[in-house]
Amino acid sequence: MDRFRQMTLFMNIVEEGSITNAANRLDLSKSVLSQHLKQLESDLKTTLLKRTTRKQVLTVAGQKFYDHCREMHSIANLAWEEVQEQQTEPSGKITVTAPNALMDSVVVPALVDAFASCKNVSLDLICSDQQLDLMEHDIDLAVRVGLSKDSSYKQKRIGEITDVLCRSKKESTHSHESPYVANHWQGQKIVHKMAHNQTGVSQEFVFTPTHRTNTIYQTKSLISKGIGIGLIPDILINEGDELVPVIENYHVSPTPVFVLHPFKSAIPISVSKATHSIEAMLHMKNRYDKKAYM
Repeated sequence: MDRFRQMTLFMNIVEEGSITNAANRLDLSKSVLSQHLKQLESDLKTTLLKRTTRKQVLTVAGQKFYDHCREMHSIANLAWEEVQEQQTEPSGKITVTAPNALMDSVVVPALVDAFASCKNVSLDLICSDQQLDLMEHDIDLAVRVGLSKDSSYKQKRIGEITDVLCRSKKESTHSHESPYVANHWQGQKIVHKMAHNQTGVSQEFVFTPTHRTNTIYQTKSLISKGIGIGLIPDILINEGDELVPVIENYHVSPTPVFVLHPFKSAIPISVSKATHSIEAMLHMKNRYDKKAYM
């Protein structure tokens, strides 16, 4: 028999005052419980209880062992209670990763909305355009644009973003004459398949990068200052920005946004709460930012 069960049975014998009472409470036979006590004393090589037909008395060793049994039982109950409480009230650290395009614009405001009143929650944010390994980096929730290579993790589509091929309002040159500002994840030959807003007819536009950056904000800054053209997610384009589409009446197809987590069964409430809030924020941003840009 495992030690935890032995200690639990012994604690019940002491607290019920007799083997008979403990057997009734635990729905065990008196002989079975008596045998358990005998085996426990044999394993410990000491007497824990002095028993007569009328009463039982703890030995010195028995008292110490009983105290440890109670402490163990309290710790076990506390462990269950704390984990169960986490399923009703978020607590502890939650590590979230997201790409540059979504962290400040969507994820941060969403997490603030979700956890502003949760004083026991600690946010650990990793802003990266790389698809970091969730287990290696101890990540609870990953927000990713496009298909994920981590197919073994649970994925949920929460929305989409649409890139806009932009230029500065200050520039009047045609698209094929402008230097291209590439994001670091784009290749050496960049092909944009764009559809006409009214007819739906697609065309391919090919560019060779002149400039390259490692964050979307650097890309936006260079384009805004008139150094070239490039892709900017629509949720990052504000009404006051000096940006306009390079090719009027054409658009790039939307790219899906997913969330991933490593949990196989019960999902921590903090992860569920974060997911719902990020999804709601993304939908809100898409609705209002597109309206403002259009």
